[in-house]
Amino acid sequence: MRDLDKALADINTIRIQMARGTEFRGYGSATVAVTGLLALAAALVQAVWIPDPAAAVVAYLALWVTTAVISFLLIGIEMVARSRRIHSGLADEMIQAAVEQFMPAGVAGILITFVLWRFAPQSLWMLPGLWQIIFSLGILPSCRSLPRPMFAAGVWYLVTGLTCLALATDARAFSPWAMAVPFGVGQLFMALVLHRSRGADDAQT
Repeated sequence: MRDLDKALADINTIRIQMARGTEFRGYGSATVAVTGLLALAAALVQAVWIPDPAAAVVAYLALWVTTAVISFLLIGIEMVARSRRIHSGLADEMIQAAVEQFMPAGVAGILITFVLWRFAPQSLWMLPGLWQIIFSLGILPSCRSLPRPMFAAGVWYLVTGLTCLALATDARAFSPWAMAVPFGVGQLFMALVLHRSRGADDAQT
């Protein structure tokens, strides 16, 4: 029985290593593009209905947190469906590896948002830049299992996040452009990378 357990554990380890060394094809270009358009739509909503976000921080946070949740749900649902179809036997391990790569950044983003809102509201102006930096830290570790140009997307979010922190003041830190440009352009670029590297394969699946 011990030998059987060891053999099963070895097989599981091999499967995990194979999953981490295989290009992950669970992200679809169309859905990633939709998340970029959602960011642009959210910026438009903010410009029209939250003209002074510094005085309505709760509404600002609700808008962008809701946008992020919808985006992650869309990507997550498609990720599971595509992985089951494309990666078949390794689907569970591939999904687990993808989640593990992004999870630390996601948890950090949630905790930083909560802590600043609850304990340091005077520092909330930093959130747009911090969100972008944290998102870059989720993308960059995932690049080893994604098309190589995806590294540029991680760098894009890092640069835009640092730029937001460097140039923001209390008056303009919550500008809709501070979110629309980084996430709109970034997600559409990622969608383009996925489409160019996998478009032909996606059409066949």
